[in-house]
Amino acid sequence: MAGTQDEKGGTAAGEPETLRIDKWLWFARFFKSRSLASQYCGTGRVRIAGNLVGKASHMVRVDDVLTFPLREHIRVIKIVALGTRRGPAREAVLLYEDLAPPSAAPKKTAEAEAGVASRDPGSGRPTKRERRLTDRLKDS
Repeated sequence: MAGTQDEKGGTAAGEPETLRIDKWLWFARFFKSRSLASQYCGTGRVRIAGNLVGKASHMVRVDDVLTFPLREHIRVIKIVALGTRRGPAREAVLLYEDLAPPSAAPKKTAEAEAGVASRDPGSGRPTKRERRLTDRLKDS
């Protein structure tokens, strides 16, 4: 009886047919903790097949398409598997298919296009030479 359900909504093989959305997002490593995933789902920013989800207890299935903003990207994810645990990153990637992967090239800002000196975030303080060059650009 490979396709029959047990009393908890899972299959006879032990794999559930549905899973809470916050738990799945945590399994797939989109969030560091399940409580963060639960809070995020409660904000109403997650969509399943275009419909807004307002609760972390909403159930997801295989082949559902999730759309949600994460950091500076809009993620479009198709659920391939539900998973049974939060494993390593290599295992988490197998749970979904990224339909709209974020682009690797950073966007140019208006300052960079205008020729104004800019620094990459996290590159530290400018050197004395770089500061003098920046001052020359500002004075001219």
